[in-house]
Amino acid sequence: MDIIISNSSDKPIYEQITIQIKQMIISGELQAGDLLPSMRALAKELRISVITTKRAYDDLERDGFIYTVVGKGSYVAKKNMDFVREEQFRLVEEHISKAVAEAKAGGIKLDELQEIMKLIYEEE
Repeated sequence: MDIIISNSSDKPIYEQITIQIKQMIISGELQAGDLLPSMRALAKELRISVITTKRAYDDLERDGFIYTVVGKGSYVAKKNMDFVREEQFRLVEEHISKAVAEAKAGGIKLDELQEIMKLIYEEE
């Protein structure tokens, strides 16, 4: 599993793992029914504590992204498209909030920010 942990991030390691796995599920990189690495295997791969991976998996399960079968492992749950869409909105709002704060700090007006967003959106 291709997860990158940043020691310079303001987010705790378990949250970085949770966010990246959610993004893999939302993007379709991980499909419903896919087996995730065991908590121990992921901890070893990332060189972190098993407690940290357990926290990430617990959060993913709580949010409905994965389910665990005792003795078999953790699997990607069938997507609830309304929930996935809501999660996407939440992520976008988080990023836009940061962009708005930077724009305000830099004296960029709302119409200028909207133009920047429009250009970026239509670019791809």
